Amino acid sequence: MAVERVHRAQYAVDVAAPAGVVYGLIADTTQWPLFVPASIHVERLDFDGSQDRFHMWVLANGTVRSWLSHRTLDAARRRIEFRQETPAEPVSSMGGSWTVEPLGTGRCRLRLEHDFTVARNRPSDVAWVQRATDTNSRTELERLRETAERWNRLDDLLLTFEDSVRIHGPAELVYDFLYRIADWPHLMPHVTRADVTELRPGVQLTGVDILSADGATHTAEAVRVCFPHSGRILWKHTLPSPLADAHTGEWSVIPDERGIQVIARHSVLLREAGIEEVLGAGADLARARAHVRETAGRFSLATLELAGQHAETAVRTL
Repeated sequence: MAVERVHRAQYAVDVAAPAGVVYGLIADTTQWPLFVPASIHVERLDFDGSQDRFHMWVLANGTVRSWLSHRTLDAARRRIEFRQETPAEPVSSMGGSWTVEPLGTGRCRLRLEHDFTVARNRPSDVAWVQRATDTNSRTELERLRETAERWNRLDDLLLTFEDSVRIHGPAELVYDFLYRIADWPHLMPHVTRADVTELRPGVQLTGVDILSADGATHTAEAVRVCFPHSGRILWKHTLPSPLADAHTGEWSVIPDERGIQVIARHSVLLREAGIEEVLGAGADLARARAHVRETAGRFSLATLELAGQHAETAVRTL
């Protein structure tokens, strides 16, 4: 029987930000979809401050991969050790550590170490994993550096909001409307095209053309991770607008004693460099926040209201 060889790699980047800020960014995996380009969604399963267990979905080489991971956090040493519990093929084991080393006032070094094994040690599989690990690690470090170095403006750059409607109809019909995005051009006047590739049940790559209020067409590409039993659809734009470095969201269908509440949530990491490009000379961050809130909210509310009409009409015709 062939012995699986352990492959190791190390990466590092210097960051012009306090070590505590950088550690905080890597410690909260639920925010990674906003800060790490490949990360689509993180579903936290257990967390007690020092132990973190979660399910992660990432987009790599045009496909969505997912795994369960466990992390041990040591805030005093600013070190996090991680290990995948269910690595995605061809990887048979994957782990490593994050370490933040202070370099003086307002500076630090972020280190990422990986170790992995590949089933059967096939050279092509080893080469593929090494390339993917190298590309993703360097991209992760660079984006985390860029985000951390804006730490004193992050509160203004991060925008989170939600819209909701109350519907008197079956939750299953509302969820079905939101899930069947391929049918949206036939159901919603503001959607002119929808292409969907379902990689496996509940994981969708989508491309949608949306007609805006001024008559222009906006293309939105996203990965969606669907949880029918809990009535949730999580998504992340893979083609963010020029105003956003990242844009994630969630559709939630919540039954209660008064009917159904349907919520559309958005989280956006704004891109300062795109503000004047989109909104004109002199536009500032406050205007960008208002613009994103209004345009994304308008689409969400229109979608929720049409989902409600769909469910309530179906009930009346029974």
